[in-house]
Amino acid sequence: MAADASPKFHPSPDLLSPDLTMITQHDGLRFYQYMAAGSLAGVVEHSAMFPIDTLKTRMQAGSPPCRPPLGLRAALLTENPAALYRGLSAMVLGAGPAHAVYFYVYELSKKLLSVNQNPNNPLIHASAGIFATVSSDAVLTPMDTIKQRLQLHNSPYKGVLDCIKTVRREEGIGAFFKSYKTTAVMNAPFTAVHFATYEAAKRMLVEVSPEIADDERLVVHATAGAAAGAIAAAVTTPLDVVKTQLQCQGVCGCERFSTSSIGEVFRVIVKRDGYSVLMRGWTARMLFHAPAAAICWSTYEAAKSFFQRLNEQNEK
Repeated sequence: MAADASPKFHPSPDLLSPDLTMITQHDGLRFYQYMAAGSLAGVVEHSAMFPIDTLKTRMQAGSPPCRPPLGLRAALLTENPAALYRGLSAMVLGAGPAHAVYFYVYELSKKLLSVNQNPNNPLIHASAGIFATVSSDAVLTPMDTIKQRLQLHNSPYKGVLDCIKTVRREEGIGAFFKSYKTTAVMNAPFTAVHFATYEAAKRMLVEVSPEIADDERLVVHATAGAAAGAIAAAVTTPLDVVKTQLQCQGVCGCERFSTSSIGEVFRVIVKRDGYSVLMRGWTARMLFHAPAAAICWSTYEAAKSFFQRLNEQNEK
């Protein structure tokens, strides 16, 4: 029977007196390797689930011209596959660097917050996740705005560069960051729930079936990641609706808001469409985030294992 893969807490002088090694290396990996693993995980995750994300964006957009004419299932079966991948290049350009920052900050924060503390504490994982998402959102938000505008039905933009030039000329640089506050407010609880659920589920799975710790490690990461993604997605759907409508405002008939205040946009949306609209696209969002999280965590952990083996070989 394999040993429990979850780390045990044994305070050591190294933890009590952190030095430069803590900043450059963690769990046998250098932090640039965490960034590379995170970048790969982000690109693979979003690329694999991009069609679902496109339909989710269209369902949440504010005006009928932007919305899919069919339900989620029918749209998946009848939509032109190429149309569902419009905006993919913007996602790749944003997700790679953003996920590199995301996982770098997460691992670094988890290491620093664990000094003289139990590293299995869910609050540490949640806090590290919040720091990670606030940092990565600053990198991702501009490209996410471009991606969502390209995903809309009847999008007027020819491509990424045309969208950048047009938005900059007509709306100014600030338009790329109008949803940053909403994104951060949404992703902070999303990430806190996600990371805390992921770490707890992973530990629970290993405790229930210790034999899978070594033999089927990817199964653990995928299962825990899927559970974390689904729960976090459902909880934060209303804020995602606000984010989508802020990023798509003024495009192909979508209503333009006079402010980027989260509370005011909430009030406008509810007054116009009712409270039920705040959960629009929740099914697509869960269908996206559950497998996406499983793919992301599996890819991330696989990349980490690759770098660990590489480092071990280099040390011989």
